Formats: sequence, structure tokens, C-alpha cells
Amino acid sequence: MRNKTEKNAGSRRGVVLRLVKTLFSFYPVLLPIAIICIIFDAVISAIPSVFMQNVLAVVEDTFQSGDWSAASGAILGMVGILGALYVLSLIAGFTHTQLMAIITQGSLAKMREKMFDGMQDLPIKYFDTHNHGDVMSYYTNDIDTLRQMISQSFPQLLRAVILCLAVLFIMLYYSVWLTLLVLLGVVCMIVVVKKVGGGSARYFLRQQQAIGKTEGFVEEMMNGQKVIKVFCHEEEAKADFDKVNDELFENSRTAHRYANMLMPILSNIGYVLYVAVALVGGYLLLLGVPNISISGLAFSISIVVPFLNMTRQFTGNIGQMSNQVNAIVMGLAGTKRIFDLVDEKPETDEGYVTLVNAKENANGEIEECAERTNVWAWKHPHHDGTITYTKLQGDVRFYDVDFAYEEGKTVLHDISLYAKPGQKIAFVGSTGAGKTTITNLINRFYDIADGKIRYDGININKIKKADLRRSLGIVLQDTNLFTGTVMDNIRYGNLDATDEECIVAAQLAGADDFIRRLPQGYDTPLSGNGASLSQGQRQLLAIARAAVADPPVMILDEATSSIDTRTEAIVQQGMDALMTGRTVFVIAHRLSTVRNSNAIMVLDHGRIIERGTHEELLALKGTYYQLYTGALELD
Repeated sequence: MRNKTEKNAGSRRGVVLRLVKTLFSFYPVLLPIAIICIIFDAVISAIPSVFMQNVLAVVEDTFQSGDWSAASGAILGMVGILGALYVLSLIAGFTHTQLMAIITQGSLAKMREKMFDGMQDLPIKYFDTHNHGDVMSYYTNDIDTLRQMISQSFPQLLRAVILCLAVLFIMLYYSVWLTLLVLLGVVCMIVVVKKVGGGSARYFLRQQQAIGKTEGFVEEMMNGQKVIKVFCHEEEAKADFDKVNDELFENSRTAHRYANMLMPILSNIGYVLYVAVALVGGYLLLLGVPNISISGLAFSISIVVPFLNMTRQFTGNIGQMSNQVNAIVMGLAGTKRIFDLVDEKPETDEGYVTLVNAKENANGEIEECAERTNVWAWKHPHHDGTITYTKLQGDVRFYDVDFAYEEGKTVLHDISLYAKPGQKIAFVGSTGAGKTTITNLINRFYDIADGKIRYDGININKIKKADLRRSLGIVLQDTNLFTGTVMDNIRYGNLDATDEECIVAAQLAGADDFIRRLPQGYDTPLSGNGASLSQGQRQLLAIARAAVADPPVMILDEATSSIDTRTEAIVQQGMDALMTGRTVFVIAHRLSTVRNSNAIMVLDHGRIIERGTHEELLALKGTYYQLYTGALELD
């Protein structure tokens, strides 16, 4: 238990140090100015006790001398100085609050930017293994706890610490005996904070994790509302949510229960300490005990009375520190999750072969071209310093490929196939047979465990991923449209495409007809993943988006699975037009869409069990024949 506690404490220290360094890197000038203003404001707040002692000392001397005119002048002078200091304190306080507002919001913007930029470099595996709602929680709940910590908790904690140190020095200046008594009470406070605060820190971290889990569950239920209602699963969904919500409730309740225990306990210790200082101070006055202090002043009312004020000020700020510690602990829990996302290992890319504009010279050789052309080539630098150019054609070949999502659980076994430029290769098989996995290997969403994949004769591990994916067009089974116009969503496939090129792509995909019937045609705004469109229309836009990229290789992951028969015929015509000069991989949901394929691969449990044309596979009267005749069904 102790080792775990020490480890957690070390982890929190590491997060604090990293956060401080990050904030200083964001605002190397403004942040130090804000800190100086906070320190100045805190020090001035400790000075009134000194003025109180001086005023009481003047009053005591005046009672002995009877010279009230001189005393009033001295008191008025001190009040003037104190007023001037308060004005400076007001300026410092205003300055640091304004600067912290800038620093807080600016830092949050930069942190969100770092998170999002880092997220774009993460491998697909991360998003396949992390709940999307939990990822969203980084940008909402965790960022909000960071905001509260930077804007409120850190400044107030720093101010309380500086004020305590300043008051402690003043107390030592006037009386060591009474200071030791106050420090004894502070030790009791620290013990309480350590015991209670340790528990709250643990549960505040669990609370942040539970919040992410709850948001993930709600996001999942929102996406599945139609399924829930179709199967009358509302009560079960409520019960499942109650479990997640109860977990969040328990962690939050426990964390805040620990946190809320602190202030009453510390306040009562402060009251006891206040009374103790009054009693001990009065007792020392009666006994005439010699005072030990930096000032060399003897015990008097002018020391004991200000000391009572300083005691309340000191213990009150200890309580303020403990209160902010709880807020900081919660903020650090969120900050740790943010840093965890930032620190996620980005997608590795050891490729060095790039895609460049090319042209054929007079000798018929491929060479790099500075202008944009309709010819692309792979630029392949070699160890001896030479560079070769290979024309991009779309020749894809698998050689004895094995693959596993998890070590020891192979899902693809000994996959060998080839697709020549212009060929259409179809994958057929039941769910989980490995169809989508094969296409994920072509664009290197995942890397193979064994074997080789060559693209135009080049090992795809040598090709930079961005260039490899730029040469591929892909239409996923789940269509994703973005907020913007219809034209914007088509142009997403090629940001340099003109309006005319986008329209041609829509025509090839068979989407032009329905687009022109929309209220504003190609300028019709879309939102909510194109909720105003049918599933088939969204799929047609996705196909048009892939077409405008004009890639040599197209991957269609059950692209027609959600399209009706009439729309499917339109899409098929568009796809036939797109196939010219391209390699096309099709994952088939309906066998009617793959009849004209150059080769059909029938997969089962990660193995190719049959291959051939439609006619050849029917003649075999094997699995494909049974699927086609209805003896077996695709599931």
C-alpha cells in the first residue's frame, strides 16, 4: 500500500512539474509577471499585522507619555502608508487576474491543439480499441478540470503559500514561543490533510475515469437508439446506464466526502489554536517570561493581540491551501489523462519511397516533374545514392501474408494473391473471414506479421504511409460525411479539385441526379453526418469522394451493402466506369455485384479456400456455388 501511495505521489509530482514547464513554454513572459503580481499581493496582505503591532505599541507608549498629538501623527502616517500599499495590492491583484485569464484560455487552446494534432498521428488501432465517448471526455471534462486548476486553484494556492510564509516570518520576528505553538497546530493540520487528502486524490482520479466511461456509454446509446427501440431494449439500456452512473456516483461521492471533511476539521483546529495562543500569550505576560524574537521586543499586549490575528490568518490560509489541494488533485487527474493522450505512441512510419509528379522523357523513361501532371511515380532512393522512378500503376501482390491483431491470435493465414492494373478483385466470405482485414493491410492501417505485400513491385513497408494512402481510394461500409456543403464533402477526396472535377466524379458515381434535386444542389449544407440524406445517398457521396481523388487503386468495403437494388445498379455503372485503368478490391455483400470480377477470393477463417472467376467457381460447385445458389448464406 505504501509503495503504491508513494508511486501515485511521484506520478502527481511528475504531472505538476510537466504542467508547469508546459505553461512556461506557452507564456514565458506573461506567466512570470502574473506570478510576481500574486506574490506581491500576498506579501502586502500580511503587512497589516505589522501595522497593528506598531499602532498598539504607539498607543502603549502614549499611555505612558501622554503625548497624544505625536501619537495621532504617527498613526495617520502609518494609515497613509497602509493605504498606498493596498492600492498597489489592488493593482497587482487586477493585473494577475487579467493575465491568468489570458494564460488559462490560451493554454487550454494550445493543449486542445496538441491533443488534436497528436490524435491525427495515432494509428487506427487506437480508435478501434478506445471508446469514442471516452476520447471526447478528454476535450470536455478533463480540459474543464485543467481550466479550473490553472485559473483558480494554482493562483490561490500560490497566494496562500506565500502569505503563510510571510506571516510565519512576521511571527518569528515578534515571538518564537508563540510561533512554535502555532507550528504545533500546523503539524496537526498537515497530518489531517495527508490522511484525508490521500483518499480524495485516489477517488478523484477514479471519478475522472468514470466520467469518461459514462460519456462513452451515452455516446454508444445515442448511436444505437434505433436498434434499442426496434428491439424494445429501453429498460435494459436504463439498467446498464444505472450501473455506469452508480459507479460514477460512488467514486464522486467518496472523493468529495473526503474533500468535504477537511475544512470543518481544519477550521476547528484553527479555533482551538486561536484560543491556545490567547491563553498562552496571556499566561506568558502574567509570568513575565522573557521573549525570544528577531525583533528583541519584550512580551506585551502590542505583540499578543496582532499575534492572534496572524494565527487566524495563518490557519485560515492553511485551510485555503488544503481546499485548493483537493481541487488541484482533481485537476491533476484530468491533466494526467490529457498527457496520456498526448503521449500516445504515434503511428510509426519507416517508409522512404515517396509519390511524385512524373513525366516520360524522350527516351520513354520516367522522371520527376515539378509541375502537376496526370502521371505519378514512386521515387525510390537507394543506399548507393541513386534514385529510381517506378510509374504508379496499381499492381498489388500478397506473398504468404500472416496477420494478427493480437500476438498469438492469427486472423489471416498464408494469404497470397495478385491484382494487376485494371483488374477487379472481389472478396467473399462470412463475417470475420478476414475480408476487411486484407484491405486494411493494403493501406497499412495495420502492418503484417509475416510475408510481403508489394505495390508496383515495391515492398509497401518502404513506402511512406501518407504517399501510399494518397494512391488509394477507399469507400468504407460505414459512411462518414462532414459538416459543410455537398461539394465540400466530395472535394474531401482531393482538396485541389475544381467544382467541375467534383461534378464529374459525382456523375461517375451516379450521385449527380439526386444532388441536383436537393434544395441548393451541390451547395446544400450537410450536418450530423448527412442525417438529411438516405443511407444510399450518403454512400453515393462517399463513392464520389473517392472518385475525385482519381486513384489507381480503389477499395470498396461493402460499399453497396446499404443501397437498394435500383441505386445499386446506378452505382455499379459508375464503378464500371471508374475501373478503367484501375485496380479495384471489392468486399461483396451481394454476390450479384462481383460477377464481372476478374478474380473472386472466397475466404473462411482467414484463409483463401477458393479463387477464380464467377464461372470457374460455379463450375467447382464448392462454397461459392453454395453461396450463389442459396444453399449457404453470407452472415
